[in-house]
Amino acid sequence: MTEDDAIDALADDAGLDRLNDNIAKVEDLSKRLVAALSNKKSVRESLQSPSPDLFAKAATAYFSEIMANPSKMIEQQVGYWGKTLKNYVEAQENLLDGALAATEESGPTDPRFSNPMWATNPYFNYVKQQYLFNSQAISDAVQGIEVDDPRDKQRLEFFSRQIMDMLSPTNFLATNPDALTKAVETEGQSLVDGLENLVRDIEANKGDLLVTLADRDAFKVGENLATTPGSVVFRNRMFELIQYAPTTEKVHAIPLLIFPPWINKFYILDMKEKNSLIKWLVDQGHSVFVVSWVNPDESYADVGLEQYVEDGYLTAIDEVKKITGQKQVNATGYCIGGTTLALTLALMAKRDDTSVNSATFFTTLTDFSDQGEIGVFLNDDFVDGIEAECTENGILHSFFMSRTFSFLRSNDLIYTPAIRSYMMGEAPPAFDLLFWNGDSTNLPGRMAVQYLRHLCQKDEFADGGFEFLGETLTSSDVNVPLMAIACETDHIAAWKASYASMRAMGSDDKSFIVSESGHIAGIVNPPSKKKYGHYTNTDWPEASDDWMEGASFADGSWWPAWDTWLSGRSGKQVAARKPGAKGQKILAPAPGTYVVAKVTT
Repeated sequence: MTEDDAIDALADDAGLDRLNDNIAKVEDLSKRLVAALSNKKSVRESLQSPSPDLFAKAATAYFSEIMANPSKMIEQQVGYWGKTLKNYVEAQENLLDGALAATEESGPTDPRFSNPMWATNPYFNYVKQQYLFNSQAISDAVQGIEVDDPRDKQRLEFFSRQIMDMLSPTNFLATNPDALTKAVETEGQSLVDGLENLVRDIEANKGDLLVTLADRDAFKVGENLATTPGSVVFRNRMFELIQYAPTTEKVHAIPLLIFPPWINKFYILDMKEKNSLIKWLVDQGHSVFVVSWVNPDESYADVGLEQYVEDGYLTAIDEVKKITGQKQVNATGYCIGGTTLALTLALMAKRDDTSVNSATFFTTLTDFSDQGEIGVFLNDDFVDGIEAECTENGILHSFFMSRTFSFLRSNDLIYTPAIRSYMMGEAPPAFDLLFWNGDSTNLPGRMAVQYLRHLCQKDEFADGGFEFLGETLTSSDVNVPLMAIACETDHIAAWKASYASMRAMGSDDKSFIVSESGHIAGIVNPPSKKKYGHYTNTDWPEASDDWMEGASFADGSWWPAWDTWLSGRSGKQVAARKPGAKGQKILAPAPGTYVVAKVTT
């Protein structure tokens, strides 16, 4: 349907009646929205935005630059005024000539403005170009600010970009041609549906707004996600241990124990069968065990990294050794699961415990001197707020973690989904990865503060030593053979920082792979998809750029390369081990109970 057809459809009485009915529904939903918003709890200002000191520093530096170099500011302003005025004059000339046409434009394409009307309609084209001129002017001004601390400069750029993204004309009904056209085509039904989606999300989050990214009814953990056969063979307060059923007659003698992050749930490694790393590993003849962490409530307020290591890592290693009858395991850690695996290995080295034969690290940092994009949230202004939140409530609620990670990709994870849901009235997609992304977990208060203060801010494990369980631990204490996989566009654990982390470890047997794509897609990259390639280099030069320059690129997944490395360190072939085969008590079928438990806070 064209714009003219949609407008003509409203001309008949039936169309007007439907429109009026929808307007009435909007009024009723608005009342419900007000009621939902009234339930919103107050949130500390320190968790909402950076400290005002940051903007004060920027303002001081900006005006100092004006005073010292006024010609620079004038040049920037004249350039901005010139583009703005030229665009306005061209638009006016088109109107005077009777040509309802957009002005010519140049520059890179922006996926937010993919609708042809942004290029052809004079109104939308003018709005878009003015927005892009304004955004570029702000970006240039921020780039030109000279501040003493490069971290302050990084934060200014990040939060300025957040403001620019928020003010995009695509985010407002009056300046979004897709939303306006659909509203006319549906006689206002899309706006009603969108408002219903908005109210639903605010009600679900007790007055806060967190966009639903995936259809919550399309997936159920244990039914169409996390379906690899297995059994829970151990459970304590911190985790459930899952042993997966073999699919081969023979398996490697040394079992593989995977420690996923507890910031999210383990089934990112066992989504659907076609992209399940766990299923793939089982099919390669590995005895696979996975830790499924508990989703903590307020009763876990005093749980720290000590409990995660002693009651989590060390206990899980001992249980896998008992079940398999092996003296050693191969261990894998993902993200914070990898960071804490490194702490555990350093502690084990101090205790002369050789229970881990080799270690694999997925997107892992132990050196936080380069914090990457997530570093904008690791200054005292935010961390002080997190500590206050944890002290008051005992946990860091999953809402804050989800929102923080979403802002790292705000257009993809906030604004675009919000436009589709709230302005277009579309149902969230049935997308397994986004479903998992929304199935987040809480963090114990003490652990969250301990991790942020000592490992992230003070960087003690990499620089000077981390006092932990009676020992002073450093990453150089990690001395087992290791493989590390980093991801090229990872916005949480930058590959260069991961490289520096692994290079500092004390092992003489180290391998490093960089996968294409990001923190999740680069890891969940099955060979069958033939999607993302990877880089390898057996040398360890000091500079990560030198490593990449000397690296070889291979098409396809890194999984087979890891399997070759892992199999060479997994011992001889033995008869496959079935969960419960030696009288071991089976507590529940996989994926267990912790991963699906509902925590109300």
